[in-house]
Amino acid sequence: MDYVDFIYLNILEKKVLNNSEVSVQYLCSKPCIVNLEAVASSEFRTGVPVYRRRWKDEKNLYVSRTRQVHLKFPSIMVYRDDYIIRNSIIVHSVILYAWISHKSASNYDDEQNEDYQAAVAKNYTFLEAVPPFERPYKDHKVCLQWGADYLWMLQANRIPQCPHESDGVQVLEFIYASSGEKTGIVKKFEQFENRELETVRQHQIDYPMFTISIWLYLLHHCEKDLCGILYFIDSKEMYGTPAVFLNEEGYVHIQMHLVRGDDLAVKTSFSLPLKQWFRLDLSFKGGQIEVSSVGKNLKRHHHQSFTFREDFYYDDTGGYFVLGGSGYVNGIEAFFGPVKYYRLNVLETEQISNPLHDKDTVEQIELYYERCMDIQEIVYDYRYIVRQGEKAHRSCYYENYYLELIHKYGEKSKCDAFMWGKELREKYHTLFKLLQEMDFSSPDVLEDGSDTVVEVGQRIFEKVVKGLSSANGLSNLGSSVPLLVDSSCCGYHKASYFLAVIFETGLGVPVDRIKGLLYSLVGAQGNERLSVMNLGYKHYQGINNYPLDLELSYAYYSNIAIKTSLDQHNIKGEQAFVETIRLMDDELLKAQTKENGDVFMWLKHEATRGNAAAQQRLAQMLFWGQQGVAKNPEAAIEWYAKGAIETEDPVLIYDYAIVLFKGQGVKKNIKLALELMKKAAAKGLPQAVNGLGWYYHNFKRDYRKAAKHWLIAEELGNPDASYNLGVLYLDGIYPGVPGRNQTVAARYFYKAAQGGHIEGTLRCSLYYITGNMEDFPRDPEKAVIWAKHIAEKNGYLGHVIRKALNAYLELSWHEALLHYILAAETGIEVSQSNLAHICEERPDLARKYLATDCVWRYYNFSVSQVNAPSFEMGDFYYYGYQNQSKDLELSMRMYAQAALEGDSQGFFNLALVMEEGNSIPSYILDHLEIDQALHSSNTSLLQELYYRCWNNSNQESISPCSLALLYFYMRVLWNNVLHSTLIYFMGTFILSILVAFAVQSFQSLSGNDSEDATRAVPQDEPTLSNDLSQQESNPQSPLVTS
Repeated sequence: MDYVDFIYLNILEKKVLNNSEVSVQYLCSKPCIVNLEAVASSEFRTGVPVYRRRWKDEKNLYVSRTRQVHLKFPSIMVYRDDYIIRNSIIVHSVILYAWISHKSASNYDDEQNEDYQAAVAKNYTFLEAVPPFERPYKDHKVCLQWGADYLWMLQANRIPQCPHESDGVQVLEFIYASSGEKTGIVKKFEQFENRELETVRQHQIDYPMFTISIWLYLLHHCEKDLCGILYFIDSKEMYGTPAVFLNEEGYVHIQMHLVRGDDLAVKTSFSLPLKQWFRLDLSFKGGQIEVSSVGKNLKRHHHQSFTFREDFYYDDTGGYFVLGGSGYVNGIEAFFGPVKYYRLNVLETEQISNPLHDKDTVEQIELYYERCMDIQEIVYDYRYIVRQGEKAHRSCYYENYYLELIHKYGEKSKCDAFMWGKELREKYHTLFKLLQEMDFSSPDVLEDGSDTVVEVGQRIFEKVVKGLSSANGLSNLGSSVPLLVDSSCCGYHKASYFLAVIFETGLGVPVDRIKGLLYSLVGAQGNERLSVMNLGYKHYQGINNYPLDLELSYAYYSNIAIKTSLDQHNIKGEQAFVETIRLMDDELLKAQTKENGDVFMWLKHEATRGNAAAQQRLAQMLFWGQQGVAKNPEAAIEWYAKGAIETEDPVLIYDYAIVLFKGQGVKKNIKLALELMKKAAAKGLPQAVNGLGWYYHNFKRDYRKAAKHWLIAEELGNPDASYNLGVLYLDGIYPGVPGRNQTVAARYFYKAAQGGHIEGTLRCSLYYITGNMEDFPRDPEKAVIWAKHIAEKNGYLGHVIRKALNAYLELSWHEALLHYILAAETGIEVSQSNLAHICEERPDLARKYLATDCVWRYYNFSVSQVNAPSFEMGDFYYYGYQNQSKDLELSMRMYAQAALEGDSQGFFNLALVMEEGNSIPSYILDHLEIDQALHSSNTSLLQELYYRCWNNSNQESISPCSLALLYFYMRVLWNNVLHSTLIYFMGTFILSILVAFAVQSFQSLSGNDSEDATRAVPQDEPTLSNDLSQQESNPQSPLVTS
């Protein structure tokens, strides 16, 4: 009978457990060796033997035998992490192999290297791996120290979770208003944390596979060349793959960077639609590009494919993406909706998940532009009809002198015979009424139709603002809203910002967040500076239902920051110097003046007498519109010239040279300007030395002399010189240095920014948002802060703040409230504090016209700003404000913040909180840098707080802080006296003397004669009272303003 060798495995629980029992049934026809081996695979290694066992069987031939074997695996495979097992492994699979080899007994001690494939009988089975956090803890049979055991118990049951990572990235969720400027949203992508995803990404660098989906609402096609939709900038600041643009005809221009280093571009055969929402989908697969446009109903409108034999180079971590504009190209004039980017996958249109969120706002944008098309058409047609009538009448004037006089002095021409239907006239009745009141024969109304429409919008706006700025102007705010809407539709977007503020704050109307957002977006798209800053601020803080988005905030702030730099070189327009003037600061308010004010007249008197400082200050006030003086560049230049000629003051000479170089308010005179600049530089003025370098750079193209002067000026601490040296390195024209050197240039820009240089700060903010420079690691928050700092110096914003301050000084409360709200909503901290102060000063006004709690809202906004006074909010949290509950800890945080910003009131209030029996949390003391080890007692801590209060206040006069510190020292001294050993000794001694004296007196009285017994006892003897004066307990004093 022939016997066949076999081997079977039987396991009751097929899991990787310690001491798992396996039943091995086998039969050997010859002397054999039975082998058992477990092989495991993990994320990092495969085919690792983790268990081996073998035995020989020479006697039991031709007999089926069964043997029970206990499997023992490494602890890191079967137990959870603990204090000893630090890194258990995740096992993907375990295979248990069993086989029989016909070997002699002499070979048993050899290495176990039998070939499984050559075995006479073999078998295998799979074991299921147990997840790490489902495994038991191992009993190590050891005792840990108490500290080690406690530390382990704190984290014993924590189950770490891997962050979910997908290749699908939501680049943009909220609507972005792109105004067509050279600013946009910057996004940077890092390598995947997931090893598998990162491996796929690296494999696809020379064979790209990705999809981009962009929602758009286009207003215009590109005016010239190309406008940016979405494009990639690599580490060398060159266009990469992909680069998607819009051309003048509305076609999509797509550019790719090839592996061999060249670029390739294609253009779609279809154009993108205007003034309707659509989705642009682009997918790249190797050398194939698919482009589709999809409507709101997700039905495909257009589709086109491009196929190339070239290989595209695509590394989305080697640079940054831009949505909209940048320093290299203007952005499109549009609203961006949600943008989705699939980094590793090619998807069909139906597979893309990128819904158009916020449907209410999307519909409002569509309705707004539909209405505006009607309004613009009405204005254009009305103006055309009136102008045609003017021409017809003018032809008769030369024949009839009487008609000419009527035209010149009589009522202006208007259109009474409407060509529009009744329904349209009723719908826009306010617009038609205003058009009838306007004079279209004025020479300042241009022939161009679009300019005329904007001019009409400006006239409507000015009429509304004039009414709102009157004594009770805010009472008519509700009726002014339709006029502001008409003005906005005419393209005058100051009206758009007015509407945004009105609806967001509920100024004279119910709060409407959707309309507030609509007009904010419309105003920002129309490049209204305050609207753009409003959106930048809201996204920076994440308030008023605006999502916190630093990249989106930077896109808005950088737009205004760039304009601020340009606006400062333009002396025209409604601009004023941005001044930090708080309504609580009486000294600063007294210093405000006008052309007929005492301060201005005194400066003018001194300037006339030849006082150089007075001439310089007077010229600055007039040139920039400072300290309440109206901007008057022509008058300022007269004082610059007078001072430069008469006083020989280097600053006045330099200032006059600058205006002569640039021709600002005066005819250019390069020769005289150069003479004056050299004269100021010879007097050692750093900015004049820099000015000479600027002259040699701009007029002579002598970069060697320019660099020489700039190096001298930089050593003298001039930030303009630092910036200019950076420009030489950036442009690759620094003498003796071949090629561009961005690294050195960036260092000079940073030095200039540290000195307050506007362009230098802008450059550094760009480096921080892109992260493309080695010395500037990507930091979106720092980029926003730097751009915000420059944007808040904008002269148009300063004009609004100045109007608000002037109105307040003139007690024009309605106008002051209106303009402070406009400034406060842009995020200007001083305007927010001043507005809250007005609302405290005139609560009746705030309650009547504002739907929001003015005081709470704007003090709350202000405390989140840099250098904002926080003690007002601290008082609100301390006492509870209206429907806001009390929060002692939060109030102490506000006081501490005010203290850190140098406000003595913060320290004073913290001390009073302690006097009332409350303790200050340790983290607040750490924030104040108060060592709790040195000030462990309340007395020591109070002394430190009162001392800091006094140290931060005016030490030359008596202040609440100085009185509080003196009172504190007196209390400490008195307590020390009362509780000293000396006072107890003196009291005992005096009491003993009094007792002895009383006994002696009694004895002497008892021995007197009887006649003496009737003598009266003196009644005026002094007595010692044992009632010691006690210190009063600390009163529950309210927190007062010092």
